Amino acid sequence: MRKAWFIIASALVIFGCGRAVSGDPTLDITEAERQARIAIDFSRDSAYIVDYLKPYYPELTQEQVAAWEDSKALEGRLIDGQKRYFRNAGRNLFRIDSEARKVFEAVNGVTRDVEDVYLDEYNREVIAAVRSTGQNLVKPVRFTIKYELTVKPDAVPAGETVRAWMPFPREDQDSQRDVKLISASEPDYIIAPDEVEHKSIYMEKKAEAGKPTVFSYTFSFTGSNEWYDFAPEDCKPYDTASELYKTYTAQRKTHVIFTDRIRALADSLTAGIDNPYLKVKSIYGWIVKTFPWASAREYSTIENIPMYVLENGHGDCGQVGLLLVTLCRAAGIPARWQSGWMLHPGAVNMHDWSEVYYEGIGWVPTDVSFGRGRDAVADIEDEYYFYTKGLDAYRLICNSDYSGRFYPEKKFIRSETVDFQRGEVEWAGGNLYFNQWSGWIEEIDYK
Repeated sequence: MRKAWFIIASALVIFGCGRAVSGDPTLDITEAERQARIAIDFSRDSAYIVDYLKPYYPELTQEQVAAWEDSKALEGRLIDGQKRYFRNAGRNLFRIDSEARKVFEAVNGVTRDVEDVYLDEYNREVIAAVRSTGQNLVKPVRFTIKYELTVKPDAVPAGETVRAWMPFPREDQDSQRDVKLISASEPDYIIAPDEVEHKSIYMEKKAEAGKPTVFSYTFSFTGSNEWYDFAPEDCKPYDTASELYKTYTAQRKTHVIFTDRIRALADSLTAGIDNPYLKVKSIYGWIVKTFPWASAREYSTIENIPMYVLENGHGDCGQVGLLLVTLCRAAGIPARWQSGWMLHPGAVNMHDWSEVYYEGIGWVPTDVSFGRGRDAVADIEDEYYFYTKGLDAYRLICNSDYSGRFYPEKKFIRSETVDFQRGEVEWAGGNLYFNQWSGWIEEIDYK
């Protein structure tokens, strides 16, 4: 049995409920709120950036900094007349700019993410198990997880009710079975039905003066590796009149929008390709090679996430995942969002990926973000493109779509308007933003 601990914390400020601009009032934030959230994300000043970069560039000049800003490798903007930088802009520079990355590696050495090293051999075993058993679900892993959400003392007036939604495993996924709630800090909890897009466990608790308000629960589930061993010719022509096809090839507010650039890109990446899997493989391969991973701003501050990736030249897992979904749909291939957590030993974190539908095969998990870092197996076709045909077992699936519903319904504007992984918290006075609370996976047991 192995144990891992991971803490998520956000140094951000609280925002109230705000007024809806249009549509779902919990999703639409005012422009003033959006700008306020951007200002908090861009919390670094010029002095900090210089201090961060000086060990790598002792002769650092303002011209170098300006050039990185112009190339979008160093993310900064003017806020109230002052130059401010994204809170992780310094580290991101070495991820985004290839020449800067060489400088960073010359100082710190070349390393690979721990999950990439672990998965090189692991995925090979999954492929072998699928082929030897003829089953798409193999090598199950039992997870026991303790999750805790803590609201800061006096964030809510004493005696007021704190309402909290926290991530919980979906039970409508073939790869995620035998979900069991072991314990909950509050006896009157509500587990959302799988019909809603964001699967949560909901609790309420009265705030006490000078004390944190703590919610916790422990659950277990069995996750299986899901991988499909099919050839491109196994994909049948789509039934373009079906509701599934029409729904999952359509545009959708706010982020799946077929701009002129998206349409042109989808056309160019799939030109001369008739087979849907080969189209996806082309899109996937281009994203993997083109957009390095970089720490991301809060999604609620970005008006169109796929266009943000194209314009800035980088993206985290959810950002490139939404780009894949949008390009696939624009190319006439049904695709949708999925997300939750990655639970790999030593690499636990929030994570997003996608699903692509192939006629005659069904919905196939597709993780373009995990396609990055596959260079060690680049000469082995099935292993390099493993994540075009499935997922490893180390996933907690909570969300079947983005910007979906909560149960019970949330009343006030969300802290996260796209995803749901950390949680959401509110009281009668409005929403509590991320700096007023922290949510984390406190412990994981693997069996």
